[in-house]
Amino acid sequence: MRLSAVLFILFPLSALLAPAAALGQDVEHYTVYCADDRIEISFWDLAQMKVRRGLDVCQFQSYTSSSSASDFARKNFGGEGQPYSC
Repeated sequence: MRLSAVLFILFPLSALLAPAAALGQDVEHYTVYCADDRIEISFWDLAQMKVRRGLDVCQFQSYTSSSSASDFARKNFGGEGQPYSC
């Protein structure tokens, strides 16, 4: 088989695999926090939350879907926005 034929076959295959690899790296996480004495759901990590909300931030649980994070907040704290103290 000639080199050009091999490259013709391999290039389309690599173009299909690259987006799949990138998908695994870009999964967004929704985390339930206590910040400013309230329950909050955010996609920011703990360090970002402490910069934005101050050092008095508690991190509870992280999920890959906002609905799962909302369910956790509702079942354990009464929902997002409810008063809570760390």
